[in-house]
Parts: sequence; structure tokens; C-alpha cells
Amino acid sequence: MIIDENQFFREVSIRICGSLEIDRALVACYEFVSQVMPVDELIITIYDPGIKCMKNVAIADSAGAHLSSEEIPLTPLLPHEIQDSERFPRVRKLNNVFGDPIIRHLAEHQKWPPSSVLVNRLMIEGKYVGSFLAMVKGEGKYTEEDLRIWALVNEPAAIALANHLQYREVIRVKDLLADDKNYLQNELRRGIGGMLVGADFGLREVMEKVRRVAPIMSPVLLIGETGTGKEVIANAIHELSHRSNGPLIKVNCGAIPETLIDSELFGHEKGAFTGAIAQKRGRFERAEGGTIFLDEISELSPQVQVRLLRVLQEKEIERVGGQETIKVNIRIVSATNRDLESLVKLGQFREDLYFRLNIFPIKVPPLRERKNDIPILIHHFIQKKSQEMVLSNVPTIFSGEIDQLMQYDWPGNVRELENAVERAIILSKGEHLTFGHIIDIDAPSYRWAPGCVQETQRLDELEAHHIEAVLDKVGRRVSGKGGAADLLGINPNTLRHRMRKLGIRFGRK
Repeated sequence: MIIDENQFFREVSIRICGSLEIDRALVACYEFVSQVMPVDELIITIYDPGIKCMKNVAIADSAGAHLSSEEIPLTPLLPHEIQDSERFPRVRKLNNVFGDPIIRHLAEHQKWPPSSVLVNRLMIEGKYVGSFLAMVKGEGKYTEEDLRIWALVNEPAAIALANHLQYREVIRVKDLLADDKNYLQNELRRGIGGMLVGADFGLREVMEKVRRVAPIMSPVLLIGETGTGKEVIANAIHELSHRSNGPLIKVNCGAIPETLIDSELFGHEKGAFTGAIAQKRGRFERAEGGTIFLDEISELSPQVQVRLLRVLQEKEIERVGGQETIKVNIRIVSATNRDLESLVKLGQFREDLYFRLNIFPIKVPPLRERKNDIPILIHHFIQKKSQEMVLSNVPTIFSGEIDQLMQYDWPGNVRELENAVERAIILSKGEHLTFGHIIDIDAPSYRWAPGCVQETQRLDELEAHHIEAVLDKVGRRVSGKGGAADLLGINPNTLRHRMRKLGIRFGRK
């Protein structure tokens, strides 16, 4: 059969380049090619130099076309020879497919009978990337005329394959970005941010350490009781670091089942275990260029501790079920409410990992050791919970009630205080907040003085009242040991600034 060269080139070029979805393009080609030459299948393959395998991309036959990702291993020598254009010319005809050192691997994998094949080796920027094949069952089915015609569409097929690969990469990156967006939105819903209340009072020393360590890469270990605000301190370290534009990924190590912790932290490859239907990036990969916060670090299993040690030492990970080493550029902040040194002595925590994590420890004091933060914390939580509950009026609190709350030790720390405020708002029914029925404290007593309104106070009024009380206690002395600033745990200059703002007189009359 005489084939019109111009028509063949035009039809195949339009069809193969007519869609970024290579399977659709291939089936359109098959519909035309099958009318002018013998063909049972059209196949496009690629060569992956990373794993030294040939992969089917798409296959079209009389029943239609489908995408494929099957990997076809090659013999050890072939990856080096496959680029050899003299041994393997750009276009070749195989009268017996099983006599070819490369295509026979495809034939054996596809379980072809004795067949004939036309091969277009596709080159992109001078590198071999794959092949465009026409296969028909039976030996010696193709003529030299078929080979000459098939060579005409070498470059259009290479362009179509390049476009398809770029398109798939764009889709992959788009999916990754969508995945990251959803993940970070979920983190934001969980309260990824946090206001650091008490930075100038009870947490002053903590914040001084945070400012020192934040700009450098050293790991930080936050030590403190449950509910002291270690997560908020981790936020501050990230925000004050050079990585503040990167992600802050948080992991509660005690909340993830032991069977899933490897996959959550390090990710997994498709097919790594039952249910792994797609490749998944772990938390370490998501934190690239930013910070990862590992809360409850003491709950990690010994196997995960070993892998975490490698991350700290080598800055690299491997996904579950994968063999590729992935470099990571992350800063690790960890936290614990347990004594890691004691766990090391008991053999429950790796000593080498402990020393790696404990380079710069920061102890977060419990609320009972910084009770001067209680008034401002209470008003912060009242504002926060009122917004969350969409209340038309912000509840108020008796000043005497706060004095009583400061006598309580708060074993649950800031978290217990926040929960107590929320319960008080719910039970208040729009009236003033009281806490006697919520925590074990005595009901406050109120003293009324003529011309003095004590029912409710704003935050600035309450703060002024508290500072005045402390000043009266120390004889109006601001600085020095035993002065008001010393008792309040605040810098004297900061206290004077607040007193000016609140209209509190100080200094010589």
C-alpha cells in the first residue's frame, strides 16, 4: 500500500500533539495509523534513569487507550548503552521483537506473542527519554516503506511526550500546593497562632532566652508542666526566627498511634503498606524551610527515636517503603512535660537523642510561679471566648474575684484557667462572672465605699488597681529589691511606662 507522506505526517502530528492527555492523543493516532499500516498496539514508553527502568506511559489498541505506570527493569548493562545512538539508531525495524536487547523486556512484560515492531527513539534536548512504538503480531510484518514513513513522526512524538511530562509535573505540583493549603488551613483552625500573654511579666526570662536562640538553627527543648503554654513559646521561636516566612508544622507525638507515627513523620511511598494508595509526604517534608514542633517528645517509640536522631545528625529522611534519601532543611523545637533525664536512666529514652535535643533547654514556669499574670490572662480569655461565642456584650468580673483566683494554685496551669473562664461565661447567663462554683476557692467578700464603684472594672482599671495595691504594699517604691517592679516580675522602666499610661503617680511629689 502506498502511503502519502504529507498526509501521514500531518494527521499523526495533529493527533499526537492534539491533547496534553497522552492517552487521548494516542487513541486518536491509532484510529488513523491502523487504516494505513498493520498495527495492533501503539505504545509510548519513557526511560527513568533514577531507577534504571523503562516505564509504559500509555497504550492504545482497538479497544481504546489507557495510561500506565508499569516499571520494566533492564539488565545492568543496558542503562549505560541505551543512550548509544550508533548501536540503537533513532528509528529501527524489528522483524522479531524478542531479538532486540531492549524491546524484548517490554515484550516479555506484556506477554506478547512473536511480533514485529517499529521503534521511534524519542530524544529531548539530546537525551533519550522514551520510545514511540507500533506493534503488530507476527514476524516480518513491517516493510522498509513502513519504517521510512514511521520515521517522519519522530519529532512530533517527542514534542507530545515532552508536553505530557511537563503537564503531569504541573498537575503534581498543583496537587502538592493544594495539599499544603488544606493542611495549613486545618492547622490555622486548630489555633496555630497564639498571643503570648505575660511576656513582660512572668515569662520575661523565658522570652529573653527565646530572643537569644530564635535567630540560630540550634534545636530547642521546652520543658514544663501540661498547660503552661509550651506551644505558644514554640510559635514565638518560629516567628522571631529567620524562618518565619516558612511553615510551622506541629506534631503531638503522643496523639498519633504507634503504627502510624513513621508514616506521619516521614511519609510513605505508594504501596508501602495496605492502604497506601498514593505517595504521601510526612510532617518533616512539609516543614521544609521552616520549623517543626514535636510536642510530647517523650512518647516516641525507640524505633522512631532512632530515625529522629538521623534527622538531627544528617538532616535527611527516607519515606516508609522508599529507598530515596531526602534532604530536609528544618529547625526542630521539641517539648516535654516529663523528666527526660530520668527516662534516659530508665532506658526509656535514647541518651544520644536526649543530648541532641537538649542543646538549648527552656523551662516554662507553671502558673503558680507567675501568678501576677493571672489578671491579664483572665481578661485575655474573656475577650477571646466572647469572640468565639459571638456574644453581644463582653462579660465583666468583680475585682475581688480575681484576688481569690490568685490564691488558687492552678494545677492545670493556663489551660485550666482558660477552661474555667469558658465555663464561667457559659454559666453566667449574661451576669458578672463568678468562679466559686467552678474551682475550689472561697467566695469573695466585697467592701463598698461611698463614691467607689466596684461592681465591674475594665482591664486597664483592674491593672491600675493591682499596681496601686502593690505600690501601697512596698511604700510606693518602684525599683530595687523588694520594690513594686521586683514583686511584679517586671522591668522598672516597663512598670513606669505602664504607670504613666494608666495615670498612676510615682516619684517625688
